[in-house]
Amino acid sequence: MRTAVLLLAVVTFVTAEVFFKEEFGNDYADRWVQSEHRKDFGGFELSAGKFFDDEERDQGLKTAQDARFYSIGAKFPKKFSNKGKTTVIQFTVKHEQGIDCGGGYVKVRGSTVDLKDFHGETPYNVMFGPDICGPGTKKVHVIFSYKGKNHLTKKDIRCKDDELTHLYTLILNADNTYEVQIDGEKAESGDLESDWDLLPAKKIKDPDAKKPEDWDEREYIDDPEDSKPEDWEKPEHIPDPEAKKPEDWDDDMDGEWEPPMIDNPEYKGEWKPKQIKNPEFKVKWIHPEIDNPEYSPDDELYLYNGWGAIGVDIWQVKSGSIFDNILVADSIEDAQAHAAETFDKLKEVEIAKKKAFDEEEQKKREEEEKKRKEEEESKKEDEEEKDDDEEDESEEVVKDEL
Repeated sequence: MRTAVLLLAVVTFVTAEVFFKEEFGNDYADRWVQSEHRKDFGGFELSAGKFFDDEERDQGLKTAQDARFYSIGAKFPKKFSNKGKTTVIQFTVKHEQGIDCGGGYVKVRGSTVDLKDFHGETPYNVMFGPDICGPGTKKVHVIFSYKGKNHLTKKDIRCKDDELTHLYTLILNADNTYEVQIDGEKAESGDLESDWDLLPAKKIKDPDAKKPEDWDEREYIDDPEDSKPEDWEKPEHIPDPEAKKPEDWDDDMDGEWEPPMIDNPEYKGEWKPKQIKNPEFKVKWIHPEIDNPEYSPDDELYLYNGWGAIGVDIWQVKSGSIFDNILVADSIEDAQAHAAETFDKLKEVEIAKKKAFDEEEQKKREEEEKKRKEEEESKKEDEEEKDDDEEDESEEVVKDEL
């Protein structure tokens, strides 16, 4: 029994495969192709950012120009199919510029893509990662292509919007389930059919069913016995009875005087009859549903027979995002191991350095504010002293004249 378990573990280890890994060393340009689809695509540079542990290990691909589209991609060493397998897409991104509007996602696609012509309309299998634009858009995009159409998840998955590095992981399973992780923690999970509109609805409204013409859905109706009281009608505003025509009012010059209007204390608002239970009420009519003849289950919603390239295709108003530690594999264990060697070693150091930096910046601001107040106080004292001197000189001149 023990031998069988060991053999299974060995087989599992052998079959697990990393299809693409990128940590952006100085030779990254040997693998990555800048798109030439448009001439004004933004440029990239290598950077570890302001806060890092090991500068060489923690450097990534940084967007370098404001208000630009960016498009760059790389092909896998070999294409693959995920039939019967788990697929894991994982990467880190850091918006240390304090991003106001821009993408931080990747697109994974087939191997036939022309990376020199890679752009926003280029077909892809999966688009995954954070997107931020103002206070209203701070989400993790998970978009799957199915039968030529791109489908966005129906769930709202909130992304991180600070200036630190964050790890985004998408796990796509062969049983049509998925999980999204942020920094190694589950952010969302479920099944593809429920959380995306990939397939037609299982049920549709019966096109032959119609609500009967005499069907009364009003639970309450006006009481036919109720009538408006005779003294109900009062104007909302009346002339102020205490107002008096000013003594200096000239009708010829000022026109005919009219007292100002005030709220009428006797005004009762719009009259409405009392409501009573409707004796004809038949509950709300619900449109009957039938099986949708266009619906057909698909056990392979997860399946893409062609995986072979990955790219960054985004728009950013303010540049400075750093992409790093990209991994595409068929094993969550491989993804976790890669995160342990990269993201996990960076995050604690980065948090500590960012905290120290913020504290130092706060101290500088406080010192600058203190200096500004001292200068203002000194200037105020100098002006008061100058005024006193001028007043003394004026008194001496008066004495001399006397």
